[in-house]
Amino acid sequence: MTPLEILHRWRVVAVVGLSPDPARPSHSVSAFLKRRGYTIVPVNPRISEVLGETAYPDLRSIPFPIEIVDIFRRSEHAGPIVDDAIAIGAKAVWMQLGVIDEEAARRARAAGLEVAMDRCPAIELRNEPERRG
Repeated sequence: MTPLEILHRWRVVAVVGLSPDPARPSHSVSAFLKRRGYTIVPVNPRISEVLGETAYPDLRSIPFPIEIVDIFRRSEHAGPIVDDAIAIGAKAVWMQLGVIDEEAARRARAAGLEVAMDRCPAIELRNEPERRG
């Protein structure tokens, strides 16, 4: 499945590392996704709310199903987040630009999750060819 297919298939996105600072990429990308109709679930143990959404300290604390786990953390932190994504039954993991963990990606694929790595969903959607209906 291509990155765009992931974004077209699923709409509930847990954003791990979502910052309340509008100058941070995690904030602007999440705001963009929210404007595009995605449900954004902030995951950050240091905040209680951002972009009008309740924040959770970690993936396992979210009390409803998550489809895509979008990782805005350094590569060395991606592995445990991917393991949590697998544990909660996410459908896909999305590692942002510069976030690369091949072993974590292998574990995710082996568990049946789709994987996008070193990509940005906002860029993917902005570069999408115009859909004709």
